[in-house]
Amino acid sequence: MAEVPKNVQRRVLKGKIALVAGATRGAGRGIAIALGEAGATVYCTGRSSRKRTRGRPPTPGRPETIEETSELVTAAGGRGIPVRVDHTLPAEVKKLVASIKRRHKRLDILVNDVWGGDALTEFGKPFWTLNLENGLRMLKQAIHSHIITSHYAVPLIVGSGKKEKERPRGIIFEITDGDAFYYRGNLFYDLVKISVIRLAFAMARELRKRDIVSVALTPGFLRSEAVLDHFGVTEANWKEAGKKKDANVNSKDQNDAPADFMVSESPSYIGRAVVAVAADRNAKKKTGRVFSSWALAREYGFTDLDGTQPHWGNHARKKYGQYKICDEGFYSYWVPGLIELIFPDWF
Repeated sequence: MAEVPKNVQRRVLKGKIALVAGATRGAGRGIAIALGEAGATVYCTGRSSRKRTRGRPPTPGRPETIEETSELVTAAGGRGIPVRVDHTLPAEVKKLVASIKRRHKRLDILVNDVWGGDALTEFGKPFWTLNLENGLRMLKQAIHSHIITSHYAVPLIVGSGKKEKERPRGIIFEITDGDAFYYRGNLFYDLVKISVIRLAFAMARELRKRDIVSVALTPGFLRSEAVLDHFGVTEANWKEAGKKKDANVNSKDQNDAPADFMVSESPSYIGRAVVAVAADRNAKKKTGRVFSSWALAREYGFTDLDGTQPHWGNHARKKYGQYKICDEGFYSYWVPGLIELIFPDWF
């Protein structure tokens, strides 16, 4: 494991209890490990487990497991606890949260990162030609699961706030793709990534009178395990992919130009973004909005594993001419809502 850069604050979340739903690989694993670096106890959940001995693997072709993530969390300085959970099944999520409540009496940090939609996404095709079954399955896996998890887990965060005086008393992270409302190339994929941003906003509005923060976060070009495999490299030699011919050419159905990959980030980058916001006593100012790993890196000063601060937004703006994000003007249309004005005491 790479050495933690000096500008990464160690143990800033010591004593905190976190749940990372979808911690098996990719951003979820990076977030879980970063929380471990910060000293948190991290429940690492997902469907891929060493204990699964029969049936088809949840993610065919992928070897990562929640137990492996948990071990990496512990090695980083935290305490990793693996629990196999299918977050689309309310009974399993309810059981998980009940277990956390029995053992710790509270939950401080919730990260909704369940995805599993890569194999279901067909980019570049009009919606009427898409596989409808796969599209609806994607909505269930990556939206329903987040709602189900928040339904059971957030009451435990709300209850935690009654006893703690430190701020923030609780925080919810929705992990998405993109920090703006542009179209994302596939109807179902677009619905998923926009919906979790909206979910963070909706929860923030209902929690606005409590000391609980709800935000959405996006990584840039994520150097996940699957992406590394796609380029035929590892985290140790990933820059070799940039030496390939036609560095600015994408595949027909996905953004995989080697030149863009050179601005990629490891899963630890979004993980350290989560830690920075979770440790910020003034994080309530961010509630209800979507943020990027690269912008938060500039704000808080953290780096990726190699000490750099990759900035996907600047790269996209330079290469494609523009990159608009959700700014103050954009958010001014969201608040206050008419319902909040009519029924100010609802929440």
